[in-house]
Amino acid sequence: MDFKQVVLYFVTVAPIVFVVSAGVTYMYSYFLQGAGVVDWGRALQWALILGIFLTFMNYREGKKEQGKEGKKKG
Repeated sequence: MDFKQVVLYFVTVAPIVFVVSAGVTYMYSYFLQGAGVVDWGRALQWALILGIFLTFMNYREGKKEQGKEGKKKG
């Protein structure tokens, strides 16, 4: 995996996590507190944390697969 693929993966994952976490905070406040309010700060935190974590895990998995392919060829 090169740097461009890693950045593309992060740019794809982070907005998805942001939208989902914003929706979850809205639903939580709507159903349990009676006021539909989105916690934008919490949504951004989750997007950054999970975006970095999932990108890192995907990068490690890609490196592991590259190592297995190299051993098979050699």
